[in-house]
Amino acid sequence: MTNAERSPSLAVLIDADNASHHYAKAIFDEIAKFGEANVRRIYGDFSDPRLKGWREIMQSLAIVPSQQFNYTTGKNAADITLVIEAMDLMHRGHLDGFCLVSSDSDFTRLASRLREEGAVVYGFGQKKTPEAFRNACSRFIYIENLSEAGAEEGNGKTFVAPPATAKKESPAEAVDIIAKAIEESEDEDGWAHLGGIGSRILGIAPDFDPRTYGCSNLSTLATKSGGFDIRKGPGNAVHIRRKASGRKAPGKSGGRKAK
Repeated sequence: MTNAERSPSLAVLIDADNASHHYAKAIFDEIAKFGEANVRRIYGDFSDPRLKGWREIMQSLAIVPSQQFNYTTGKNAADITLVIEAMDLMHRGHLDGFCLVSSDSDFTRLASRLREEGAVVYGFGQKKTPEAFRNACSRFIYIENLSEAGAEEGNGKTFVAPPATAKKESPAEAVDIIAKAIEESEDEDGWAHLGGIGSRILGIAPDFDPRTYGCSNLSTLATKSGGFDIRKGPGNAVHIRRKASGRKAPGKSGGRKAK
């Protein structure tokens, strides 16, 4: 298998104190879309009763624990160890990307540093995750959007992602960000190929996800938002443009909105 054909090799680093074990199976299912989770490590003080849930599923999901006792209040040895091991893995040079599972903004600089070295960084956390950490990642996935994964069997155990608790946003709320991405590649009539819009949106907002708006994909979201014309061309290629009521008048160049 050539390098172009192989799946990206990923390291999954989990902050047990700031990640729910209920989403573990759903998180790894999502990661499988991006590559192979060849390194699986979790960090925390597993003598703490609060982490009992993680202790019960680490073996089934082949996650290697890194036990870090918190001898001093306010000092998180697990976070420090996660950062150190991430940098060690980065310098070995055999990984294509990292998955940081945490809602803690303390990992913002780590995500930035990994990207500076050319690694892709996928963040996984709750919607309460600070914006700085979300934007430092190449892509950030809200675990609330994974809650509909349901129950799956694994080595005799059943892992059930909890039911969705976060209210879905209205598809209409996504109109502006989709329109902004269209502006980057639209033709003279305002049409753009839908296939390239998704990656442009992630360049603007790494945490963008159609599931946040209750839609399974970008095409469905654009349709339900009510803000776009959509057409299919040769080979079922889908093109999209802002509806006339929301487009700039021809000849006006008012400039694009800042990020």
